[in-house]
Amino acid sequence: MVKKQTLVLLGVLVSAFTCSGVAGAEVVKLHGSTTVQKRIMEPGKEALKKATGIELELVGNGTGNGLEDLVAGKCDASMASEELADAVSSMKDASGKAATGDLKPNVITNDIIKVIINPSNPVAKLSKDQLKGLHNGTIANWKDVGGPDLPVIVITSHLGSATRKVFQKTIMDGTKYVDGAIEVETTRKEIDNVGQFPEAIGAVSMGFINLPGNKEKVKIVDTQEIGRPLMLITKGEANGGVKKVLDFFRGEGKKFIKD
Repeated sequence: MVKKQTLVLLGVLVSAFTCSGVAGAEVVKLHGSTTVQKRIMEPGKEALKKATGIELELVGNGTGNGLEDLVAGKCDASMASEELADAVSSMKDASGKAATGDLKPNVITNDIIKVIINPSNPVAKLSKDQLKGLHNGTIANWKDVGGPDLPVIVITSHLGSATRKVFQKTIMDGTKYVDGAIEVETTRKEIDNVGQFPEAIGAVSMGFINLPGNKEKVKIVDTQEIGRPLMLITKGEANGGVKKVLDFFRGEGKKFIKD
């Protein structure tokens, strides 16, 4: 009888502990930049949970869409891979809506965008003017920049993508992409497309190129440095779980950030 009561008591205690663990789990929802998602959040997700008890819920839908979700209250912070003012512009591009509220940038680290071409293309270096021309259509054939006699195919990310916005602002001086540029939904698809077409050119985060299986698909071209911040955008000052996430990746979690 005593043994039976002991087993029942143990069962109650285990059940209470399990329920309390689930109830006490803290979930932080982050939407936005796939660069922040793949370079920072996913590599350090398990270590963050172990150190802080925080479970990350990630949606990689682009900087502009992520900011729209933050404004709409669908996430705790938005992941962004450009300056705050540019992220607001990306949201406008992606949704047609204006960002409102007391938005605050919280920079975690910096990122470098690299220009990529097909490995079969012999071009090794491109100037800013050449890059601008190749992307806006004023240079339509690779032979005009020392490459093969092939028409240029531009691969770019979707409207609302921070990578696209930063490249367009920094390299293209705000000019439009050439008509017929192929827009893709993800950076992985951009890399895959450039690796598939000998005529292709794109621009992606170095962090994505370094992911397993990607380096062999494309060739990096020597260009001027194209840098940008990687951050979380919050409504007002970061607090609660979001602040814990920021503190972790700015501190002991730095080692999990992928170069």
